[in-house]
Amino acid sequence: MALSIQNIIPKINAQFSGTAPDSIIDNISIDSRSLQNNCGTLFFALVGPNNDAHIYLQELMDKGVQNFVVTHIPQGFEQKANFFIVENTTEALQQFAVYYRGLYSFPVIGITGSNGKTIVKEWLNFLLSPDYNIIRSPKSYNSQIGVPLSVISINEKHNLGIFEAGISTVNEMAKLEPIIKPTIGLLTNIGSAHDEGFSNLGEKIKEKLKLFPNVEVLIYNKNKTIDAFVKNEKTFTWSCKDRDADVFISKKTILDKTALRVDFGSHHFEIKIPFLDDASIENAIQSMMVLLYFGYDSATIEHRMELLYPVEMRLKIKNGINNSTVIDDSYSSDFQSLKIALDFLESQQHHKKKTLILSDIFQSGLEKEDLYARVSQLIISNKINRVIGIGSVISEFKNKFLNCITFKTTDEFIQSFDTLSFSNETILIKGARTFEFEKIVALLEEKTHETVLEINLNAISHNLNFFRSKLSSTTKLMVMVKAFGYGNGGFEIAKLLEHHNVDYLGVAFADEGIALKSAGIKIPIMVMNPESTSFSAIIQHQLEPEIYSIKGLNAFLKITKLKKLHHYPVHIKLDTGMHRLGFQEADMEELITTLKNTPSVKVKSILSHLATSDEPSQRDFALYQINLFEKLSARLVQELNINPIRHVLNTSGISNFPNAQYDMVRLGIGLYGISNDKNEQSYLENVSTLKSIISQIRTIDALESVGYGRKFVAQKTTKIATIPIGYADGISRSWGNGVGYVLINNQKAPIVGSICMDMLMVDCTDIKCNEGDQVIIFGENPRVTYMAEKIHTIPYEVLTSISQRVKRVFYRE
Repeated sequence: MALSIQNIIPKINAQFSGTAPDSIIDNISIDSRSLQNNCGTLFFALVGPNNDAHIYLQELMDKGVQNFVVTHIPQGFEQKANFFIVENTTEALQQFAVYYRGLYSFPVIGITGSNGKTIVKEWLNFLLSPDYNIIRSPKSYNSQIGVPLSVISINEKHNLGIFEAGISTVNEMAKLEPIIKPTIGLLTNIGSAHDEGFSNLGEKIKEKLKLFPNVEVLIYNKNKTIDAFVKNEKTFTWSCKDRDADVFISKKTILDKTALRVDFGSHHFEIKIPFLDDASIENAIQSMMVLLYFGYDSATIEHRMELLYPVEMRLKIKNGINNSTVIDDSYSSDFQSLKIALDFLESQQHHKKKTLILSDIFQSGLEKEDLYARVSQLIISNKINRVIGIGSVISEFKNKFLNCITFKTTDEFIQSFDTLSFSNETILIKGARTFEFEKIVALLEEKTHETVLEINLNAISHNLNFFRSKLSSTTKLMVMVKAFGYGNGGFEIAKLLEHHNVDYLGVAFADEGIALKSAGIKIPIMVMNPESTSFSAIIQHQLEPEIYSIKGLNAFLKITKLKKLHHYPVHIKLDTGMHRLGFQEADMEELITTLKNTPSVKVKSILSHLATSDEPSQRDFALYQINLFEKLSARLVQELNINPIRHVLNTSGISNFPNAQYDMVRLGIGLYGISNDKNEQSYLENVSTLKSIISQIRTIDALESVGYGRKFVAQKTTKIATIPIGYADGISRSWGNGVGYVLINNQKAPIVGSICMDMLMVDCTDIKCNEGDQVIIFGENPRVTYMAEKIHTIPYEVLTSISQRVKRVFYRE
């Protein structure tokens, strides 16, 4: 990409004001934090419900960025840079993408549907890449922002595009169609995802089909529901039921594979795919249909389809050996996804030292010399300390990288592994599937037992934005990361929240805050329950204590005076009815007198805690607390002549008492996808999934028992699976003895007998499963809320009980 800004101005309907009208643009950005921003970047200052990128202009200028698409020029920035002034920066980005797409003419496959879009896209990339230089959507970039960013990555060497489009409501697809401008349409499975955005199934189908009005052919699974809405003259359909389809498929299971007999006109052949589940079979057929449409012979189709593999769509963060952190992106290696992975590395950097293990890069559309020159610049801009290249091509260009060693093959690297040092660093592993970098991940990953808690960082971002959308534009946001991030992992979540520019973090005790500060978190951190013995450490690590008693205030003042501190930030807790911690109304006179007479501290905020914000029947008490908080905090403000942040609302309060937002709110359990309101719960995404495996399967006869105390006695021949997770891992014993269940191959397996310290047993008699198969303890099903209800507790307790010996794996889709 090298475009004159004079060409861009009319395409996005911009008014230009600037100092360098002849500048050339070679990079598009919407992320002020990206280290890839430079003097050739055109930055689109997107505006959302709770974020306005215009506030980052100075930071970007300091990095050398000189070109900005804005809705206005902030005061004081006139004549400092080039500004493209538009009415809506998101629409301007989309208009730019439409213009950019129009510069290229080659076949483009547009994919939409409810399920399977990303998998089909990745499989088509695999199946067609031997014959085409493909540009495709990275990861799941299928939104109103993701689609433009995907299309903008096209270059002159590409000769086939594969882009996916996702929508959540009406009138969105019409904006994406001219950006993708597909010539071939592919409609995947239509399911229940985003049902809330459409009045009925028919409306959803019609909206999806708006991607395809100009395609030369539409490929889909023929059925009467979809047929009724398809208006395309040329379709290419398949079915396992309707012989009127262009391609008829019959299937059968052969051991661990599915055999598909394909009847296509006079052509009849059989292919085998390494999957048994219905979703994978449908996605594989969709992919095969494109090969048929492209005219591939049956032998090529048979060979390539049998090589299909499970698609890994996640960047995963794992604990590594020697206090290192591993970011696993070991299943793809193309230039665009490398840029995304490097940005992710920066957002989740755990250590100052950064190492990149990188394979040869495929499908860039660039000449090798140009490609590796660009890769080198990316690596330099992201301040990577060490590069380990694996592959014959990257080895040729070793001299383009600083501090780089290379190996021709993965096996060669593994043989030399003991001679390399990995410790106290963040390691990004980025490789094409053919290099089998999962072997490297296995070497570098810290060895723990086979139960893991997976944390979906996308879901955390979604939930954060959901609650942000409820706030006034001036309301600050504190997010609680106490109790190890409600059991999900403190530092990793804190780093993500820092990336999202939240205003404060909240922890319960000083040691939690110290750990975050020591790991490099820079956001202000409030310690909610500080002990007087921790005050010196709090000051040393620049934490901010909540003060809730005269005794505690005097103890803290004593230390601040000894250290000769001035205006050290403190947060005054008022007890308005919770009767747990805080100054009561009777304490106000002494509190005010004490604070008036000391310059060593500054009241940064005044807060209280609602006892019944989630109880509709107790709404009057919550309003009483809010009124008392207003009375007491207003008195402090007036008599101390201060202007502090005031905050009283927790997660439930944000939704139920919007008029009491004051200056800041505190988001807690809602961030982790849990709400006490069933309607609100439907808008939140599940964050935590606890997984294990089947250790052993045995069959017992009638009247034989399972577990301690013979709590379960079989009434018939029963198949029992043992799962390596127990109450020492945080699973309540109340969840055993038939109360709870786990999910094996998407089927419920009831827990039988008592839960042991390190194991639990389930009845899997009617489930087809094997030792080593994955087991879901909780996640989408069963949900933590359901689990808590059945064992008569609250979701907080379920989440925070998961022990530290359970490995946390963080991922982003």
